[in-house]
Amino acid sequence: MNPPKVKRRVGIYEVGRTIGEGTFAKVKFARNSETGEPVALKILDKEKVLKHKMAEQIRREIATMKLIKHPNVVRLYEVMGSKTKIFIVLEYVTGGELFDKIVNNGRMWEDEARKYFQQLINAVDYCHSRGVYHRDLKPENLLLDAYGNLKVSDFGLSALSQQVRDDGLLHTTCGTPNYVAPEVLNDRGYDGATADLWSCGVILFVLLAGYLPFDDSNLMNLYKKISAAEFTCPPWLSLGAMKLITRILDPNPMTRITVSEILEDEWFKKGYKPPLFDEKYEGNLDDVEAVFKDSEEHHVTEKTETEKPTAMNAFELISMSKGLNLGNLFDIEQEFKRETRFTSKCPPSVIINKIEEAAKPLGFDVHKKNYKMRLENMKAGRKGNLNVATEVFQVAPSLHMVEVRKAKGDTLEFHKFYKNLSTCLEDVVWKTEEDMQNGKEHNI
Repeated sequence: MNPPKVKRRVGIYEVGRTIGEGTFAKVKFARNSETGEPVALKILDKEKVLKHKMAEQIRREIATMKLIKHPNVVRLYEVMGSKTKIFIVLEYVTGGELFDKIVNNGRMWEDEARKYFQQLINAVDYCHSRGVYHRDLKPENLLLDAYGNLKVSDFGLSALSQQVRDDGLLHTTCGTPNYVAPEVLNDRGYDGATADLWSCGVILFVLLAGYLPFDDSNLMNLYKKISAAEFTCPPWLSLGAMKLITRILDPNPMTRITVSEILEDEWFKKGYKPPLFDEKYEGNLDDVEAVFKDSEEHHVTEKTETEKPTAMNAFELISMSKGLNLGNLFDIEQEFKRETRFTSKCPPSVIINKIEEAAKPLGFDVHKKNYKMRLENMKAGRKGNLNVATEVFQVAPSLHMVEVRKAKGDTLEFHKFYKNLSTCLEDVVWKTEEDMQNGKEHNI
């Protein structure tokens, strides 16, 4: 069996698996073929951008992000365009989401939580000083690098359809309800900086408490709790932490604590070391202008995809593990992650058919294309319909890796689905002799 060719290439980047997707964009793992550097490639559909009259907003956001170089913000390296797509090349961060750390390990000690909060405030302050507001800050958008440093993702790119009206305020309600500021919910306009700070306060609470300050299955009750800042700090918090959280989670944006005041707070200042970086960094915007002028001479070349499973080389396999540590690839404790993987010695067509057979009785509509599948639950859950994406990769001629990833919906519902699915796939999953003796699946 001949090894499959590279599935897709955009300019100098070899494009691999999908690692995330949203309403307007899909994010792929990619590798710079000249340097070997891994990157995340965000792909926007030009037709959707024009249909929603978002071109100028996106151009402005991308141009601003191109000029931002901060150690706690995911870098935007370059922008490319083809006839139908916009490609945004971003830093690839290997340490996973802060969300997973909280769910797997529970609340943090104050010193650890403070370190992440200090890095978050630094990133937010720096971006605000350049007119960039996140508008959807939550643990899922906070990544960790190989050294455990926080990296804010999607800064300036998370709410692409936002518009500032003549009064200088934003007016579209967005973000995850539990983390959204009360002024965002009341639809009278809000300041992006103070709204982001509220979300930072909710994140700090979650880091220290291990649960949300505002939570209710009824959306109207949740909004009431947020609007009244109706929350109670757990008894194990120090007085300094309680005071700071209370000053951030002030429902009145006019009296809410500011970043400069946070920087002077005694609890915040403990062990604080401002990051060292070039604050006068000036990026180049030539690529951004070329993409949005849509000049054909600047269009990047795209190569078509093959109909064989994507080959997963050793480089990609290693990059999927945290901090390039191969040991993490074979960690069976996959609970509460947004994606999980298993290996199989079955042919790809058999794997695809088995997943389809298992998913349909669970109430999922199945869409297949080559060696990718989209499973959509017809019944809406806590956060809408659960969508699951699966893809088969070839690791060796007779060994395949299957990635099962939440594309949309609630994370806990995804894990319930995966547990049900895994019981139906016992004859597909590859087990080593040791696994068979121990009665375990061999999950990557």
